[in-house]
Amino acid sequence: MVTAAVVDDEASLLVVSENGFGKRTALPEYRVQGRGGSGILTMQCTDKTGKVVGAEVVVEDDRLLVMTTKGKGIRVRVKEIRTTGRVAQGVKLIDLAGGDDVRSIARIVKGTDDGDMEESDEAGDGE
Repeated sequence: MVTAAVVDDEASLLVVSENGFGKRTALPEYRVQGRGGSGILTMQCTDKTGKVVGAEVVVEDDRLLVMTTKGKGIRVRVKEIRTTGRVAQGVKLIDLAGGDDVRSIARIVKGTDDGDMEESDEAGDGE
């Protein structure tokens, strides 16, 4: 288990993997899991994508902060991340240097971030 969140049918679930892949999936695509169930897949994890490191319930106006083990960080508009099916691999969100992995993500709610962001901008390069 990576995270737990409150479900909002108007929102989507955004997941990010350790190799910098991410995707959004509409929450109604997830069925209710009953007692004794075997779970529900949310991302196709391969050697290319790596394991899931974070998940957030987001709306299109939010932004996402992605941080790596070497201190690199980027902010991405959620609406720029493609919405896909539940078991897709996702799209590349961040280019990683050798030996670097995504360590954590954080949702930035509209109106709580300083200034406007033109496009995905680098917060640091970790060096």
